Amino acid sequence: MPTNELSGILLMNKPQGFTSHDVVAKLRGILKTRKIGHGGTLDPLATGVLPVFIGGATKAADFAAAQDKEYVAGFTLGYSTDTQDVTGQTLQMSGNYASRIAVERAILHFQGVQQQLPPMYSAVKVGGQKLYDLARKGREVERPSREITVHEIELLDYDEDAQKGTLRCLVSKGTYVRTLINDLGEHLRTLACMHSLVRTRSGAYPLAQCVGFEQVEQAMAEGIGQQLLLPTDSLFLDHPAVELTEEGAERASRGAVIFPRQASGMPETEGALCRVYHAGRFLMLGQVRALDIGGLGLFVYKNFK
Repeated sequence: MPTNELSGILLMNKPQGFTSHDVVAKLRGILKTRKIGHGGTLDPLATGVLPVFIGGATKAADFAAAQDKEYVAGFTLGYSTDTQDVTGQTLQMSGNYASRIAVERAILHFQGVQQQLPPMYSAVKVGGQKLYDLARKGREVERPSREITVHEIELLDYDEDAQKGTLRCLVSKGTYVRTLINDLGEHLRTLACMHSLVRTRSGAYPLAQCVGFEQVEQAMAEGIGQQLLLPTDSLFLDHPAVELTEEGAERASRGAVIFPRQASGMPETEGALCRVYHAGRFLMLGQVRALDIGGLGLFVYKNFK
């Protein structure tokens, strides 16, 4: 397959020191394509799972960004920085000590749905400006808290003498783990700073499936770059699969509603999303909606053909 026809999802293990944009820029050169994007920003300090979308798969990037993520984060108690991680300037020091049992009890406070104040050093926009641009100018502005969900959080290890530990957390879109750690420090009546971060899972994609730049370069040199890419529908395996008839596929190509007789396996629940195929080829995400004439139909939710 010619390089300009590459299409699918490349799971990169982002190296430390690279921004997500840096990874995309480097891959543009390796893959010889400009149709490429990523599904969920990682800070330069962080490593781990970064899904990269190539060719027609770029239409799915926003869906990956919205999925839950799992992280393993290292933290140190006793000081805080302006970035809430070790890349920033130290703001305060605290001599307050926290025992392991105190930390274990404190993290329970952070499980579940909650409001989180985005850090100033973040890509969140306020008044059309990214917060980190304002922060670099020495400005701090009011910004609204956002609802996040911490589905799981656990203390993997903790050294009481060094006041250092490691957390694993499974969180919703928009969660800043360094802010979670900063807030943990406050809850413990001390200070806290994140010193490492690994994204171990993005949606259904684990770190074990990821590759590095060298593997991508070698695959391209051998002409087997496409073999590294996962199909676009691998992002949606938690949704049921629907197979269209010839008539249903023709209607889907025009963006018209598809009736149950034209869609085998269509869910009977209004609002349900499903993977839609014709002749084994993934076409789109469909959504089941009520028809004006009564009953349910399948509508185009996102087209990937």
